[in-house]
Amino acid sequence: MNTLIAIIFKHEEDGAEKTLQKLRELESEYLIDMEDAVIAHRRKDGKIKLTQSVNLASAGALHGAFWGMLIGFLFTGPLGWLVVGGVGAGFGALAGYSTDYGINDDFMKDLSKELEPCCSALFILVRQMTEDKVIDELKGVGGTIIKTSLPKDVEEKIQTALQENKKTAA
Repeated sequence: MNTLIAIIFKHEEDGAEKTLQKLRELESEYLIDMEDAVIAHRRKDGKIKLTQSVNLASAGALHGAFWGMLIGFLFTGPLGWLVVGGVGAGFGALAGYSTDYGINDDFMKDLSKELEPCCSALFILVRQMTEDKVIDELKGVGGTIIKTSLPKDVEEKIQTALQENKKTAA
């Protein structure tokens, strides 16, 4: 089952980016498996900007091109696969661009209402993680958990780790 963790960084504009980078490093070490990660910022005009970590248009184009080429090769022969593959890539890119993958955008925008222009928020959807090692690596990144589907004791451990650096720096 997937786990949602939403963290707001009230005094750091790039706090979400730094934390996501650290989580990507942990993902390469197989300590965490993220299905989706999104960074939220409030623009100067007041609107919330969501930055997806997965480029849905390119993922859709790859998927569409693969199926288009396969179907084109099977039904139209060696030359038809190029044409049908290109059309499949176009439709795949369009489908990927219009698909809401992972965490619901409206849900993230609703939780991000308290963001100020100087702040950022990070939303991650975790398939699985090695809790103790990930918590150790998150020590001192800052931020406050605003929503999670974790058990209360794990949520408290993560929150304590996030704030640890602020206590020692103050």
